[in-house]
Amino acid sequence: MDQNRKSLNLNLRSLKPSATVAINEHCNALLAEGKTVYKLGLGQSPFPVPDIVVKALQDNAFQKDYLPVKGLRPLREMVAQYHSNREGIGCTAEGVLIGPGSKELMFLLQLAFYGELVIPAPSWVSYAPQAQIIGRNVRFVQTQREDGWRLTASGLEELCLRDPDRPRVLILNYPNNPTGGTYSESELKDLAEVSRRFGIILLSDEIYGEVQHDGKHVSIARFYPEGTIISGGISKWCGAGGWRLGTFVFPKELHWLLDSMATAASETYTSTSAPIQYASIAAYTPSPEIEEYLRHSRRVLGVCGNWVAERLRASAIHCPQPAGGFYVFPDLSGHSEKLAKRGIHTSEELCTRLLSETGVALLPGSDFGRPLSELTVRVAYVNFDGSLALKAAAQVSGDLDESFLRAHCDKVCIAIDALCHWASR
Repeated sequence: MDQNRKSLNLNLRSLKPSATVAINEHCNALLAEGKTVYKLGLGQSPFPVPDIVVKALQDNAFQKDYLPVKGLRPLREMVAQYHSNREGIGCTAEGVLIGPGSKELMFLLQLAFYGELVIPAPSWVSYAPQAQIIGRNVRFVQTQREDGWRLTASGLEELCLRDPDRPRVLILNYPNNPTGGTYSESELKDLAEVSRRFGIILLSDEIYGEVQHDGKHVSIARFYPEGTIISGGISKWCGAGGWRLGTFVFPKELHWLLDSMATAASETYTSTSAPIQYASIAAYTPSPEIEEYLRHSRRVLGVCGNWVAERLRASAIHCPQPAGGFYVFPDLSGHSEKLAKRGIHTSEELCTRLLSETGVALLPGSDFGRPLSELTVRVAYVNFDGSLALKAAAQVSGDLDESFLRAHCDKVCIAIDALCHWASR
């Protein structure tokens, strides 16, 4: 027992605060000092919560009772129906677990399932630290820039063949944070085949699914339904990050894991906020208001992401075109000699100097599991007033263009222009 306690203390002492939380707090401190900062570090939706969902929260503010650990039954039914309709798979309310953010549910999954955590890198900043807190083994699979930073079926198979019988959870996040990339149906089918062959539990983190820019997100659960848990929530597509509501959808073959997680939840957070759960029913209920909200959100994010990627490439910065979410993952190695002459050799040094010299806040690729010497960074192109941008987009019947961005997403444009100039000088 003493040895376990000592090991846990060492795990916690070696951790840094979440990189995304830390950059947001640092930027806010600089702003409070009166400095100019362009916040492209924290990946928070710029858009307001839809009015219909806000109204539902107001109407349910009186809800004060503890709800079931697994979640409010009508909400679980609506989430199951949403995924059944969208993916054509047999979801039921019994297979849905509601939590205070998908982040907490991911932690409980690792707590409840003893096995190796497989993470394609670059990856979201909190997957690996959660495993470290619990004491689980993490296996990073380094992806390649030439593959669009996507995990390949051959790469996954190569990992599994080293120890075919090892229990594993693979986290597949797409549209991806930090790259903005996604997978084709053929790539998903190939990954599903390997996962099935080796008995992998696949956690499909689809929190950005509804903000895939073309509106055509496909879940890998279609091709590996018996082994896939779909992770979602309302933080990214509904603008409600601070509401803290996440969802896990399990196939019947994994209900035993859902029950184990719910047991752990009963001893930790007990249940998710009652008013938030009641209000979230409106978010998952099909309506013209939600569809219009999503359509214009995708239009704004699509034109913004495309412009950012094209502007970076025009300055000899490698940057794949984003397919969804609100991130790109540029590689500044084309400027490595110029940067080295300025004493910049790592992604951390790059971001520190960029912030101090231009006010542009980014996160280094090393925070996402990439080598420290690799000059990759994550850009979250969300530093604009989403409410005004949505209203303006609704008035434009044709394609949105750079003039729209300069008028309604000007801080993003200024920041990217500054980054390009700083890297090239």
